[in-house]
Amino acid sequence: MAEAATARRDPQRRIVLREQLDTLRQRDDAPPAAEALIAIAAQAAEGPLAVGQLGQTLDGRIATVTGHSQYVNGPAALDHLHRLRALADAVVVGAGTVMADNPALTVRRVEGDNPVRVILDPRGRVPRDRTVFTDGRAPTLVAGTADLPVGRDGDGSLPPRAVLDALAGIGLAVVLVEGGADTVSRFLAAGCLDRLHLLVAPTLLGSGRPGITLPDVATMEGAMRLRARTYPLGIDTLFDLTPRIPIAG
Repeated sequence: MAEAATARRDPQRRIVLREQLDTLRQRDDAPPAAEALIAIAAQAAEGPLAVGQLGQTLDGRIATVTGHSQYVNGPAALDHLHRLRALADAVVVGAGTVMADNPALTVRRVEGDNPVRVILDPRGRVPRDRTVFTDGRAPTLVAGTADLPVGRDGDGSLPPRAVLDALAGIGLAVVLVEGGADTVSRFLAAGCLDRLHLLVAPTLLGSGRPGITLPDVATMEGAMRLRARTYPLGIDTLFDLTPRIPIAG
């Protein structure tokens, strides 16, 4: 629990970030999608918040059939991702993302503090030589271990709501669920995302690894409907989405 004890972050820093974003918004060189970032900072000031993020092609693919994904999105979208990290107390990723990409999950492309890194690894697959465990740039917690005790579902998986509750319990109330697609989809399907940022590239793959996947529905009435605002991000488009309950038949 030593790392968990050092993981708490000063909530005042989000107030400072919001003020900085508000100032930037009025300038000619304001970052793209500043309004969406300000909305997240304002929402975070009111209580716990979970934001999902995923970069994908126009036809909903996050990688080729071989898993190659660097990079689906352009530089402006990557900058936006790093701004989301700077706003978050914690960034959550699944074991598959750490194994495949060996990400640092730190703030490098913009100014800001690094979030606490949280790995969902219920089967203990991730080796401890990965960057998140060795670079020393931010605490890293493995959910479901002594780092961050979380109860498990019958299939051994970590329930999204239990993960968020455990993080809030140690002062990490604003959470960025960054990937991969399976992890973001699970949090979305469980009703655990307050906002979803889809970064869509004007690219078609026609095959490859899918982005969001949800349980099957028989009719369109069962589809998940979302409120949406869009923002240009260089060559990409940000869909700032607020999930809603599926429309009743």
